[in-house]
Amino acid sequence: MARAAGRGTGSDAVKPLVDVVALEQVTSAIAAGCSVLLSGEAGQGTNQIAQAVADRFSGGLDVAIGVYKGSGKQFFQGLAKQLGCPLETEPDEKGRSRPLTVEQLKEEIAGNVGAETLIVLPESKRLPASVRYWIEDLMGDGVRVLATAVVNPGRDIYLEMVEVELALPDDQVIRSAMQDEARRRGVSLNDAQLAKLQPLAGRNPAIARKVVRNEALGLRQQKPEHSQYLDISPLILAATCTLGLLRFIGMGTGNKSLYIVGGVAMMIGLSLKYLGKIQGAKRRYGQ
Repeated sequence: MARAAGRGTGSDAVKPLVDVVALEQVTSAIAAGCSVLLSGEAGQGTNQIAQAVADRFSGGLDVAIGVYKGSGKQFFQGLAKQLGCPLETEPDEKGRSRPLTVEQLKEEIAGNVGAETLIVLPESKRLPASVRYWIEDLMGDGVRVLATAVVNPGRDIYLEMVEVELALPDDQVIRSAMQDEARRRGVSLNDAQLAKLQPLAGRNPAIARKVVRNEALGLRQQKPEHSQYLDISPLILAATCTLGLLRFIGMGTGNKSLYIVGGVAMMIGLSLKYLGKIQGAKRRYGQ
């Protein structure tokens, strides 16, 4: 998968990785009039892709980026300002105006958006239900929405969105992120040291940079932060079914030993299968 490096905002800025394939998929879906949910682990660059999409459509659509940081009024004021909506009431007879309330801001924005509007919502998991329901009404009026999240919440507005999921980067990208962080920190790490640290990073650039920072500070990380593992339950299930065949063969041929061995082996296989589920489902970094 092709990937390109984005630009930092200073000498110490970390260069974000932008998944070019995902960027094109999101752009195509937005251009087709769809709302999109971009999902990926924290540190994979979902917000950088969202910003890149906003930049692409800024000339043809009315684009607003809304980041919810705990204050609904600030959130709606930010959207209203970007969309050219008034933030204050009309002056009264004494020439005085007052800031619009949250409900007034909602009504003002809803009355000035439509099919030519794109609202970008980074870190959409922060949005309270009241904001999501308001966004749902906008989507019903044709407004396009691009939201980012670690996983698909599978409720309200997200059910109406096309999902684009970022693929985890390969080992070469992770090694490159570790080398860049080491150079930025002035740390010299040879190939053997990088190979020793890389299992702690998994396949997440943010964790890879954090591992190098810990190494530079002398903080020895014992366990990986990621929870990536191979799901072999289909293999166990297939092997269990195969052992079950022995039981039926023994039953059909009258071979008591084969019947007993096959039955016991099948029960052991099923027990191992269900015990393996104790680990639980894979969780993404940032979930």
